Amino acid sequence: MNEKTSARKVRNVDSNPCIEESDGSQRCLDAYNYDKNMCSAYFLKYKNCRKYWHGVMLQRRREGIKPDMPTAKEREEIIAALGGKPY
Repeated sequence: MNEKTSARKVRNVDSNPCIEESDGSQRCLDAYNYDKNMCSAYFLKYKNCRKYWHGVMLQRRREGIKPDMPTAKEREEIIAALGGKPY
């Protein structure tokens, strides 16, 4: 996989459920001159997001549901059914 393909995948809302959290972490780092101590809450949100959706992906894979990662639309429906983000 080349760099452009990799970058597109990272920014693809259907394959990356945590773009919003990733962007928040990056904005925080930019705002605080890359002082990581100031952004720990953003990092935790991102980590919890990745952990949650990874679990969903593994469960879908075990159950034979394709694609492994729910699409952006499916994730919105899941989050709405839960009454908000569980992370």
